[in-house]
This record gives sequence, structure tokens and C-alpha cells, in this order.
Amino acid sequence: MDSSRPLKQPSRPGARVTAAMVAARAGVSTATVSLVANGKTRGRVSEDNISRVRQAIAELGYVVDSVGSSLARGVSSIVVLVAPDISNPFFAKVIAGVRESLGADFQLLLSVTEAGEFPRADDIRRILALRPAGLLVDAPDAAFLEDLSTTGPMVLLDAPGLEAYAPSVNLDVAHGARELAAHLASSGHRRVAYLDSVTGTATFAIRRTAFLEEAAARGVTVDPAHQISTTIDVGASAEAFAAAWPQWQQAGVTAVVCATDTHAYGVLQEARVAGVRIPDELAVAGFDDLPYSATSNPGLSSVHLPAARLGLKAGEQLRGLIEGRDLEQPQLTLESSLIVRGSTERATAS
Repeated sequence: MDSSRPLKQPSRPGARVTAAMVAARAGVSTATVSLVANGKTRGRVSEDNISRVRQAIAELGYVVDSVGSSLARGVSSIVVLVAPDISNPFFAKVIAGVRESLGADFQLLLSVTEAGEFPRADDIRRILALRPAGLLVDAPDAAFLEDLSTTGPMVLLDAPGLEAYAPSVNLDVAHGARELAAHLASSGHRRVAYLDSVTGTATFAIRRTAFLEEAAARGVTVDPAHQISTTIDVGASAEAFAAAWPQWQQAGVTAVVCATDTHAYGVLQEARVAGVRIPDELAVAGFDDLPYSATSNPGLSSVHLPAARLGLKAGEQLRGLIEGRDLEQPQLTLESSLIVRGSTERATAS
């Protein structure tokens, strides 16, 4: 290769660097460029040619069009994760689990709706034009799945009651909710408030219903007037708690259960501002068991939901479908459990 030629020539704005251009620069064939760019050189390309192609790629700024090449084969290497709202830090762990299961063979594309809204089938159909290898759909409803009516590989996450539509990985949130109700009852709480999420997914309805039923069975009152809801946002929950607390306090409420740890963080934040002593005046608990819950002051009691394992198992199920394997367990359920910390230390029974 002529070492006297200039290094990198500025390309025209918007000009696309092709494999042919890299090949001409390196003095090799386009097939060799493809082998180097895709890491398939072993026993097929000399070290000298590998070095020349890599230098040309760096000089020209060549990017492999992996999507285009996979589309030519009829399917892309994209996996789409459809989620109703990833403002909840819980989803960071779900995504990490999915990525671990998919490895380097697939690219993960997120399709996210506004907070509190379900995805629309029309939006997902536009993404299907990319011919994804498969879909992961978190917390859908039946109307969405029926409208979507896709025939490609699909796995549902946290979608109880919809197992007939596709393989799924669910969370047994009801178990943890019942444990939480039993814990508060045994700690002497008799009047409890509930701070819910406005997201209308089944998981929030299940955890709320399970908690309320178990609480009632154990003599704990959760008055409808003491049930409020906000988006999954620290500021929104803090504001809602600040508005509700005077009335709750007057009514004798001694504990508040939050639909997520994020809601609970808002309550803890506002409680400190208002001088409310946790847990002496008010016990606070949540769902998700996010990392900060173990280190907050006080530590937050929370129903542990295995987010990373949820993503991991869903990704493994989808990968099996993509590879044409029969799933040994098309429907999986992961257990939840209560983690008791300082925010719900045993209260004095009244």
C-alpha cells in the first residue's frame, strides 16, 4: 500500500462510506473488507490485509450496515422491547437481564410510551417494518395484543392472565403484597394508606388487590379516602403525600404502602421536610427493592421483585423461539419476597 497517500479525506456531508470505498483504499476485495468488518478473518485473511483494512476503516469512518445485510436475509438482528414506562429504575435491571441473555448476537431496541400510557399497536407495526428477530412486550393488555396480531417470535413480561397469547415470564407480586400486609398487621398498624401508580397495568392492580384483601383479613383498614395515585416519580409522590398527610394523620394512619420504591422515596423525602419521624409516626414500604432502598436512611422495607432475572428469563425464552427450539416451560413465574428494613420497624400497638 502506498504510504505516501494522505490519511483521511473529509467526506461530503451526508456521504455514505461503502465497503467498496474501503476496499479501494486498502487495496483488497470487498469480500475481504466484509470478513474483517464482521470479525470472520481467522484462517481466511492475512494479518497484513487485516491491518490495511482496519486502517482504511478508521480513516474513512466506515460503519458496517448490519441491519441492511440482515434485512437482505429476511430478518434483522434487532430485538424490540416494548415497555409502558421506563421512568421506573426497575426497568434498568430488566434491560440488563435482557441484554445478558441476548449477548452480542442481537441489538436491543426500546419502544417506550409516555408515563402511564399503554403502547399502541400502530406504533409497533411501524417498528415491525425493520423485521425484528423478536419482540419482548412488558405489561401489555389483551386489546393491544389482539390489535398487534404478530406472528413472529414474542415473549410477554409481567403479563398475568395473558398467557394464552404468547410465552411469558411473570412475577408473583401478590405473594409479596400479602407478606407486607401481614408484616404491618403484626407490627400493630390498624390504619394504613396506599399510594398507587397511575400506570394501568395488571401488575399494579394485582399488588394493590392482594394487599388490600390480606390487610382486611388481618383487621387493617385502608379507607378509600386514603388511597391516592401518581406517576412513578419522586417529586410527584412527594407532592401528593404532602397534600394528603394532614388528613391521614388526623384519621390515625400510621403506615403508607407505595406501589413502587420510587413512590416511597418521595414519601420519605417529604416526611423529612415535614418533620415526620419514620417509622415512629409513620411506617413506609414499597415494591421493587431497588438498590437505594438498602442504603436510604432509614432503609426502605420493600417487596423484592427479581427485575434482572425477569429480563434474563424473558430474553432466554425469546432466544429459544428465534432459534426454533421448543420451550420446556413456556410460562414461567418468579417469586417475590418481603425485605424488612428500618422504615417499618415494629410499632407500638394502639
